[in-house]
Amino acid sequence: MDDPSPLTHFDARGQAHMVDVGAKEETHRVARATGRIRMRTETLALIESGSAAKGDVLGIARVAAIQATKRTGELIPLCHPLALTRVAAEFRIDRTDCAVVCETTAETVGRTGVEMEALTAVSVGLLTVYDMCKAADRGMRIEGIRLLEKEGGRSGHWRAPE
Repeated sequence: MDDPSPLTHFDARGQAHMVDVGAKEETHRVARATGRIRMRTETLALIESGSAAKGDVLGIARVAAIQATKRTGELIPLCHPLALTRVAAEFRIDRTDCAVVCETTAETVGRTGVEMEALTAVSVGLLTVYDMCKAADRGMRIEGIRLLEKEGGRSGHWRAPE
C-alpha cells in the first residue's frame, strides 16, 4: 500500500474532510505572516500623508486584518473556528520598493495552529489598502504573502528560510 498522503484534509478514500483535532493537546500557538502591496509613488504619498479620499488607509486596513482573523473559519472551508487570544497587524511604508508591507501575528491556546488566521489577516489587510486606493491606482500589486513563522503543537517551531 502507498504511504498516506501528507495532505491531511483528505481521508483514505481521497475525500475532503475537516481534520479531527480532538485528541491533540491544547498548546500555546503563534503564527506570523507577511505580504506587500506595490503601488505608484503618488499613491504611496497619499497613504503616507493621510489624504486618501477614503481616510486613514492603514488604520482601516489594520482593523480589517484583525477582523479577518475572526472570520477565517467561515472563509476557508476546512479551517476550524478558533478562539483567538491575540491578533496584531502592523503596516509599514517601504519607500525603496514603493510598497506598504503588512505583518500579522495571531495567537491562540488550542488544538490547531493559527497559520491560516495570520495569512488571512495579511490578505484582507492588503486587499483593504487596494480597495481604499483603487481610484488613484488600479495597477497596485499584492505580492509575497507568506508564512514567516509558527510555534506550538506537535510539529514545534518553524521559521521560513531567509
